[in-house]
Amino acid sequence: MDQQALLKAIIDNAIDGIITIDTEGKVESMNPSACALFGYETCQVIGQNISMLMPEPYHSQHDGYLKRYQETNEAHIIGVGREVSGLRKDRSSFPFRLAVSRVQYEGRVVFTGFIHDLSREKNAEEQLIKYTARLELLVEERTETLQSLIAQLQKAKAEVSLSLVKEKELNQLKSRFVSMASHEFRTPLSSIQLSASLIEKYAQEYQNPNVSKHVGKIKLGVSNLTNILNDFLSLERLEAGKIESLEQAFDLVTLAEEITEEMQLFAKQNQNIIYQHTGKTSTIILDSNLLKNCIINLISNAIKYSGENTFIEFNTEINQSQCLITITDNGIGIPIDDQKHLFEPFFRANNTGSIPGTGLGLNIVNRYINLMNGEIEFESSQNKGTKFTLIFTLV
Repeated sequence: MDQQALLKAIIDNAIDGIITIDTEGKVESMNPSACALFGYETCQVIGQNISMLMPEPYHSQHDGYLKRYQETNEAHIIGVGREVSGLRKDRSSFPFRLAVSRVQYEGRVVFTGFIHDLSREKNAEEQLIKYTARLELLVEERTETLQSLIAQLQKAKAEVSLSLVKEKELNQLKSRFVSMASHEFRTPLSSIQLSASLIEKYAQEYQNPNVSKHVGKIKLGVSNLTNILNDFLSLERLEAGKIESLEQAFDLVTLAEEITEEMQLFAKQNQNIIYQHTGKTSTIILDSNLLKNCIINLISNAIKYSGENTFIEFNTEINQSQCLITITDNGIGIPIDDQKHLFEPFFRANNTGSIPGTGLGLNIVNRYINLMNGEIEFESSQNKGTKFTLIFTLV
């Protein structure tokens, strides 16, 4: 292949457009890529002024540029690449990078223009500008939203801090009130209890059943009110963190027998508390005062929610790994729907009716057991009784 054929093959297959013009600006050649860019056939451009491929203002100014170069020989475009716009046959314009070179060929001057289409790059730039503007707008919106959220959080924080201060003050006031009420009420309640006992004693010689009946009501009312005050005082001390588990060794059987004897005095007519211990040993290391309160509370509930002429089973067991304490009654039981709320404060099952109570007892028992690192479990069926089991793991 000779040099001329090789050169023509290279030009015809070049990706970029290549156009040559004479010194008067007339097109002498145009490769296929240039034809495709401008939308013309070669025959439609050859011999025409190159300005036909230029939009305004380049169309009107081009001949002046070329004439000035010929007169002054000062190059403003030749040898320097720059971005310009081209005019297609369909009158649409497109951006491209133009590089112009001056070539002397067979005793005359020819100008060659190399055209690299920038449409894709410009579209990408425009999209990037749009995306950048959109991103800046989103950032601005998000910043405003974030600033608004921060302001709301700061406001909420201030409100919460104020609420916490008020709640702390209210809790302190509540604690002082509960403590004062519990102590201040104890003295008159003790006096009422003592007076009722004396009235009952002095009225025995009159053998009036109505006196005994009403004295019994007074004693029961005083006992109920005392229990309520004790529950509120215990809850207040638990909330304040004033109660700790003080472990020491003691005889569980001795404690259980004392509790059984004490609670039998509060039992209903023909209600009997049956105590039994299982195990070769009876010594255990726990907080005897907390444990006693738990057992008394559970036996009190068994008495309260069971009828006359019933048995309450009170069992203790110490084996190699655990200490188990169970209190079982045949009372009204706990409805299945209420069992999940049983240890919540102030909760009472819907079948308790007019039976007095604060709904705090089992919550306090559960918290005492947790302080001693124990567990409490129960089984209950409505109208078939309830069984509570206290479980302590032996170290």
